[in-house]
Formats: sequence, structure tokens, C-alpha cells
Amino acid sequence: QVQLVESGGGLVQAGGSLTLSCAASGRTFSSNAMGWFRQAPGKERRFVAAIRWSGGPTYLVDSVKGRFTISRDNTKNTVYLQMNSLKPEDTAVYYCAAVGRPGPLPVEVREYDYWGQGTQVTVSS
Repeated sequence: QVQLVESGGGLVQAGGSLTLSCAASGRTFSSNAMGWFRQAPGKERRFVAAIRWSGGPTYLVDSVKGRFTISRDNTKNTVYLQMNSLKPEDTAVYYCAAVGRPGPLPVEVREYDYWGQGTQVTVSS
């Protein structure tokens, strides 16, 4: 089992920045990659970004490219989502997730094995 705990959410004005953290514990060696998803009220959970613990290219959804950055600190078993130039449409609950199998960075909810509890991000206009 892998436990994931997100933090760093909050209320910010449009144009502002937030950094989300996702701390992993438990059988972290079984995790190959980490992802961030978000879910707005009444909408499906959607992919935002993904990264491998071993490094290499990251992957971000087009709507956040140039504004969001995903990174990792292997010494802390923590993944970050730096969010700049935030827009009201970024408002959602943000979840981190872990996947064990190797291969291409997964972008579908069903491909991930473990999930955090989520952290609320609210961007006011």
C-alpha cells in the first residue's frame, strides 16, 4: 500500500500562485510514477500532470502548459505541482495519485492505483 497526502491548497486571486505537495509513504518503492488530477464541482476528475520518480520528461495537459510545473523530491518522497497565473477555471479539488507499473505516463483515472484525499484550490476573479 502507498499512502498519499496532499497539502498546499487554498484561496487565491486570479493571476496568483500556489504550490501543492503530495507526500507518499508506505510501499513507495512500488510506485513508478505520480500524477495530479483535478475535479471541479459537477465534473469528472481530469488529468493535469504526471512525472516518474526516476526522472525523464514530464507530461502536462495543454490547458496548464506554461503555467503549471510538476516536480519531485525523491529524498522526501514528495511530488509538487507549482501553479502560476491561476485562473478561475482552475478551481477544483486537486488529487495526487500513484501508479506502480512501468511504461508511458498514464493520464487516465483508471490507470492509477493509489489516491490522496484531495486538496481544494479556489481561484477568485
